[in-house]
Amino acid sequence: MKAVLTGATRGLGAIAARELAAQGYELVLIVRDAARAPALPGADVVTADLTDLEQVRSAARVIRERHPRIDVLINNAGRHGFEARTTAAGLPEMVTVNYLAPWLLTNELLGTSLKRIVTVASEASRHHGTFTLPTALTDTTPFTRRGSSAVYGRTKLLDIMFSNELARRTTATANALDPGFNTTGLGRELPGAAVLEKLLKTLHIGDPRRGAGGIVRLATDPALTTVTGGYFSARTGQPITPVAPAGNPTLERRLWETTEELIDRVRA
Repeated sequence: MKAVLTGATRGLGAIAARELAAQGYELVLIVRDAARAPALPGADVVTADLTDLEQVRSAARVIRERHPRIDVLINNAGRHGFEARTTAAGLPEMVTVNYLAPWLLTNELLGTSLKRIVTVASEASRHHGTFTLPTALTDTTPFTRRGSSAVYGRTKLLDIMFSNELARRTTATANALDPGFNTTGLGRELPGAAVLEKLLKTLHIGDPRRGAGGIVRLATDPALTTVTGGYFSARTGQPITPVAPAGNPTLERRLWETTEELIDRVRA
């Protein structure tokens, strides 16, 4: 069995990669810095900066050439930026890393016999603020640290909606996950983040092994072989009803089509 995983250099992704390797999975790890990839026997490391959609497309091409059969794709990489930044293509950075890159990667790999697709979302999606299209994909308005939470939540709402629509468009199973609170360095841009992370780990608060276990379960559990279109809690293992407009097939289809048009326009 072979699994492709993003965001494996730290946090949930690094733990999930080790657990998958222990289960005998061959791993393809997409990382920005190859020097930081976990040292796992036989892992194929492919470099790509997820803020650059052309690099994402190139990474997918390399993976298809080296690995014509892939069983599992895990869209785990994520970023919570505390100030607005734009990519070289003029797109909001957080939206690009958290949503557009996994959308593109998934679509580029759909022809490789994928059986399961897992996308790491978040209950932060419940605090997404306003949602309109195409603004949710293109808004580069500056925001404060406090305002960043709504932007981050919106990207995770996009992930859930994407996963739901994907489940209707592919024979692979597609499920999203809320990993819960995990001490992973996601907020590392905040002053004092490293000290706070060390304290939380000392107090055993936000143990990332639980979140990583949820990822691995969706990717491997035989009981979930045919389960698709779900949004699950890593804490309970149970399905969660997502916040609106996730769960609205009409808007999820519209989001997919809007995303497709945007990515085509950026490439042109």
